Amino acid sequence: MCYIDPPFNSKRNYFQIYNNQGSEDRAQAQAFVDTWEWGDEAQKGLDWITDIERLQTGKLTEQTVDLIRGLEKVLKKGALLAYLVHMTLRIVEIHRVLKPTGSFYLHCDPTASHYLKLVLDAVFCGQGGDFLSEIIWKRTTSHSDADGMGAVHDVILLYCKGTNPIWNQQFQPYDQSYIDSHYRRKDTNGRNYRTSDTTAYGLSGGGYTYEWNGVTKLWRYPIEKMKVLHDSGKLKYTKTGTPEYLRYLDEMPGTPLGDVWNDIPPINPRAAERLGYPTQKPEALLERIIKASSNERDVVLDAYCGCGTTVAVAQRLGRQWIGIDITYQSISLILKRLQDKYTDSGQWPAIEDNILLDGVPRDIASARALANRKDDKTRKEFEKWAVLTFSANQARINEKKALMEALMELPISFWTKTQMARPCFR
Repeated sequence: MCYIDPPFNSKRNYFQIYNNQGSEDRAQAQAFVDTWEWGDEAQKGLDWITDIERLQTGKLTEQTVDLIRGLEKVLKKGALLAYLVHMTLRIVEIHRVLKPTGSFYLHCDPTASHYLKLVLDAVFCGQGGDFLSEIIWKRTTSHSDADGMGAVHDVILLYCKGTNPIWNQQFQPYDQSYIDSHYRRKDTNGRNYRTSDTTAYGLSGGGYTYEWNGVTKLWRYPIEKMKVLHDSGKLKYTKTGTPEYLRYLDEMPGTPLGDVWNDIPPINPRAAERLGYPTQKPEALLERIIKASSNERDVVLDAYCGCGTTVAVAQRLGRQWIGIDITYQSISLILKRLQDKYTDSGQWPAIEDNILLDGVPRDIASARALANRKDDKTRKEFEKWAVLTFSANQARINEKKALMEALMELPISFWTKTQMARPCFR
């Protein structure tokens, strides 16, 4: 399965990784700008999608090409079209690598969800897949926006690649109002319960006629099942001797999962899992998604992995995983997140041995290539890689300070352990 939580085209700027509000010298990682504009990259993407020769090779569906051509006429070459071109290129690749039983979750918000659904329809439904659900996640409590209704939800679009996707039924907790109305009674041990009818009158499937506890009726359970329920204490008898089935609240799985999720709150400021990443999603959200659409040892892909919530949950649930991000700082943060989680239990060395890093320097030649990147004239990415690698991902990057200043800010305990191994970066 694949889950992505890409930028939303919400026209806001975020500071990745560390976001210490109110601190004058806050450690700011590289800002990614969640704003879009038409430029060379967008034009190249548009040309790639609308190339008629590429359509003939089968790399794109006719529906995808026609859709983007139509959107170009409607939206013109501007920020929204640039965003949709960016997303189309990546959705096409994600569809390509999914297994036939794979599912794809795209996390967005109402800003462009309707356009993204059109793209997904063109890519997935045009190649034998299908739209499964539009999930509404209530990510915050109601609030007042001065210029309109309060924005309190995100949208998660769910698609499958084939006709038989993996699906494991999940459940949501009962609403308190439902508990109060249906499970208001308690037994002598203080357990909330409700009773249900054991007769089969009115059931389309019929029932079983026999005598039970001196009462002869049409029962919904065969006599063998009735004996099991009686022996396990699951029957409560009325004054007339008619049994009722006891259903205890603490034994119920909850309500079968629907497409409105209002039971998973956002990460609060004091949550243990909070990393200061501005768009960080709660682990409970990813746990539900991963459990629903994958099994143990399956591969989970997050192509915008950010601070690594998908990776962390996939690791905990026994899945294999692939995480992709554009900055080394994200990779560093994810490694530190896993290390902090599994060091005390002694599992980290084995986990680290199974992690393969691609796209980061492995030798002098690749380090030099990173330092001389044409689009990074100030060598910031090289500096960040150097500091984070040398500090075993313990350093905090401050954009305003130079490399050696950042190195000198490392904890004393770190320097004590590595005092004989300080390299010189030229």
